[in-house]
Amino acid sequence: MQVLYGRHHVRVFRFSLRLVRNESIAEDLISEVFLDVWRQAGKFEGRSAVSTWLLAITRFKALSALRKRKDAELDDETAAAIEDTSDNPETAVAKKDKSKALRKCLTALSPDHREIVDLVYYHEKSVEEVAEIVGIPENTVKTRLFYARKKLAELLNAAGIERGWP
Repeated sequence: MQVLYGRHHVRVFRFSLRLVRNESIAEDLISEVFLDVWRQAGKFEGRSAVSTWLLAITRFKALSALRKRKDAELDDETAAAIEDTSDNPETAVAKKDKSKALRKCLTALSPDHREIVDLVYYHEKSVEEVAEIVGIPENTVKTRLFYARKKLAELLNAAGIERGWP
């Protein structure tokens, strides 16, 4: 279990952080995921990679955490901590940086599209593995990936970024 945790905890944390966008919740999710793995290790059938199984558990836990979080009301302190996303001179300069612009455009994608892009490009999962993690048909993964790329190209174009990357 220690070796499994050592190999995969960073990947699980980063994936959950991208889904829940809160470090403390993501850290809690790591504990929950590996506790479930400990309890359900005998149920692992080996039909997919261990990392795929872990990310599927992580996704389920993250979505549950998001549902719970939506039910909680914002207090004044939390509301004040929400970042104002309107453009300012600093943001205008940041748009010229392709890497920053790409990250910003990724956050503008729908959660479904962002999740598929994250799994395919950042976690290097195949369409088959993504379908298993998310629990949707492979063709749906392909369709979402197509529209996510299309939307991303539009967003990058609107941000003044050409399609060609150096």
